[in-house]
Amino acid sequence: MDPLAELLVGLVIVVGLVGAVVQVYPGSLIVLAAVAVWGVVTGGVVGWVVLVVAALAVLGAGIAKYFYAGRYLKGAGVPNRTLLVGAVLGVIGFFVVPVVGLPLGFVLGVYLSEMQRRRNQREAWRATISAMKATGLTILIELSGAMVATGAWVVGLLLT
Repeated sequence: MDPLAELLVGLVIVVGLVGAVVQVYPGSLIVLAAVAVWGVVTGGVVGWVVLVVAALAVLGAGIAKYFYAGRYLKGAGVPNRTLLVGAVLGVIGFFVVPVVGLPLGFVLGVYLSEMQRRRNQREAWRATISAMKATGLTILIELSGAMVATGAWVVGLLLT
């Protein structure tokens, strides 16, 4: 692959890694798409092995983040409805208060939903903390998958 094209793939991967952290767009899928373009264009055993490793890493992280976060939230007694309310207020917050509105809206939505459900401030706040921890866990898992995919791409670059 042309060095300029490889640089472009690298820049797209960086954009994807940022997305894995900020959770506004599907960062891992962007990383995977960039690695897929590189793997297909590069071809050969190295290109295809890198693509398979990246796909397995992103797929594995995608499955793991829902499994572990769901298990964590179920253990904390936080229902899916609460997360839905948090997500809706997070999206609204994103447009009302740029950049910081998404996390603020999510936290407010989870807290208000749990306050309405439990009628106890302390319990609602505990559920909110649990939801924030689960969200942080999903971010770390997704970032890990994207980093493994990125690492596979870097190894592939060095081998070609």
